[in-house]
Amino acid sequence: MMRFAGFGRIAAATVIFSSLSMGSFAFAQEITESHLKAARAAIEAIGATNQFDNILPGLADRLKSGLIQDSPNYEDVIIATVDKQALALASRRADLEKEAALTYAKAFSEDELKQIADFYNSPIGKKLLRDGPIASRETLKAADIWAQGISRDLEKNSNAELAKVIKAPPPATQSPVTPSAPAKPAAKP
Repeated sequence: MMRFAGFGRIAAATVIFSSLSMGSFAFAQEITESHLKAARAAIEAIGATNQFDNILPGLADRLKSGLIQDSPNYEDVIIATVDKQALALASRRADLEKEAALTYAKAFSEDELKQIADFYNSPIGKKLLRDGPIASRETLKAADIWAQGISRDLEKNSNAELAKVIKAPPPATQSPVTPSAPAKPAAKP
């Protein structure tokens, strides 16, 4: 299961994707090296790409499993070969970091990126990254319990008020388990 590192990352991602969906970044200028450096610092501070750390090992494991299933007698050579090839590709992880930095640099000014990095490197920023997911999860649980209570009370209160106006009991519904008996034909005179 992928774990997101917190509310802060989600908020940052939301800002970025909403900016992308609107079709505009804050500015369309050449990105300087110092701007990219600030973006890398912000990405590192929020751990924006940490969730992708297991992509290559996961792909290698899947490939090994498939190859071993096809050729079980070659398990040792398959593992050694795939691991060697995966290690050879590991340096390409930097390409993802560059793309992420460019994306952040397009979405945020250099000063904003420095502020983001400063905040998330501060004790409260680190606490938000660490405890934010727990708080979010607990808030979602509370919202679910609240919604269930509201639903129950809405139905109960509405039925009570409608019973005053309608006065007739609601028709009994048939259970899907017990079909209704077929209607008897009218007796012939």
